[in-house]
Amino acid sequence: MAGLVGAWVGLSVLLVLASLLPLSRRPQWWIRGLDFPRLQLAVLALLVLLAGLALHRWQPLGPAGWALQGLLLVCLAYQLSWVLPYTPFWRRQVPRSGSPGGPSLSLLSANVLMTNRRADALLALVRQQRPDLVITLESDHWWEQQLAPLETDYPWSVKCPLDNLYGMHLYSRLPLEETELCFLVEEDVPSIHTRVVLAGGESVRLHVLHPAPPSPSENEESTERDAELLVVARSLLESGQPVVVAGDLNDVAWSSTTRLFRRISGLLDPRIGRGMFNTFHVKFPFLRWPLDHLFHSRHFSLLSLRRLPDIGSDHFPLWVELALEPGRDDHEGPQEPSPGERQRAREISAHGNVSVAEVPEPGRA
Repeated sequence: MAGLVGAWVGLSVLLVLASLLPLSRRPQWWIRGLDFPRLQLAVLALLVLLAGLALHRWQPLGPAGWALQGLLLVCLAYQLSWVLPYTPFWRRQVPRSGSPGGPSLSLLSANVLMTNRRADALLALVRQQRPDLVITLESDHWWEQQLAPLETDYPWSVKCPLDNLYGMHLYSRLPLEETELCFLVEEDVPSIHTRVVLAGGESVRLHVLHPAPPSPSENEESTERDAELLVVARSLLESGQPVVVAGDLNDVAWSSTTRLFRRISGLLDPRIGRGMFNTFHVKFPFLRWPLDHLFHSRHFSLLSLRRLPDIGSDHFPLWVELALEPGRDDHEGPQEPSPGERQRAREISAHGNVSVAEVPEPGRA
């Protein structure tokens, strides 16, 4: 029994620490990585809470034990507060479109996994879904060759094949104008910035991002990732344009950085009030997170949002279809950023040695 109590105490302390460490906002990968498994940590906190109640039947916990139970309950509530917006129990941030026949934009985004050789699965999915835009991430020269058949139906494209896991391609049925391929923060991590011209002549500003994650095998800190996200967010502040930002951001939807990105940019997340739409990891259902994102301005409402079937990658593809309805005013949030949040975004951008002036602004007058 003493061993079980010791294990319970040890697990409880670890869960409390895992909840406290991200509050420091330190950029080290092992701290920022704790932003990801908030749902898993909530489940573990609940299980350890129940285990504590079961142990109490055989051995009273005492004041210290009940204090630890109280901390676990706080941890459970705290972790759930981050992920609950990404469930159907929350109010939807983006309304469903009321005019499906109007101008729209559909997008299929897929982190293909550079070593994956099931290009046929992706091509079949594109033929089935027929999106306006196809975004591929981690696509190298081999993938570029395999995706060449798309050019018949997608005559506009942006290609950046790289063998470092950060290649990216954009294929479009719609005209692309003012296109720029940039390396904003790291010299080997690209991003695409362009203006998509819809069938009716309306234009949409598009940014495709895939910053490197904080991890022991890549960047030991989140500085580079956070700087890229927030400098793009700052460039969008008060732009007044229809805007879409898409890609694998190597961050979860509920992290403090992604929240700050939404507050600074003013963009909306169609997953809020609908679900997490976890795209990574395909092989581990209990360890899945929403790493592939699409954010958009208030000019849009939602037609459809789906996680698509496995294509052999470690990511599921993501499908989003938006209706351009600039006259609607029934969107929910986000709130205006506070002066402190604006300052924090400026500081993070500065730490990444990147300025707003370096971010292309296609279509901005």
